[in-house]
Amino acid sequence: MGRKRFIIEIGSGADLHGEDVTKAAQRAVKDAISRSCLCGLSDIFGISDPNEMYIEARIGCPYPERLDKEEVIKMIPFGSVNLEVVPGGLTVPGLKLPMLGEGEQIVIVVAALTVFIDI
Repeated sequence: MGRKRFIIEIGSGADLHGEDVTKAAQRAVKDAISRSCLCGLSDIFGISDPNEMYIEARIGCPYPERLDKEEVIKMIPFGSVNLEVVPGGLTVPGLKLPMLGEGEQIVIVVAALTVFIDI
């Protein structure tokens, strides 16, 4: 049959003081992962190795050129990961507190993680 989608999960993350889209993206990926339990992979499909998954991660963020893809990919513990970064997310005025980071914009990032399996 080929590769089929198993689940799509959405997450969001923010960096409140540093305008760090990588940190916000890591939080968005963690948020998405924390919302799902993939027990159906083993219970329904008999997959015992979570590295048999294929994950397409799509990140929407302000300043996509600043995002460190490798650091975001590290947040996904299993499977083969393909990461796409697109313009999106949101910025809103924040509070400049140099002891907490550079910048005065809050950056908000969204992540969509799609898990595929071969069946």
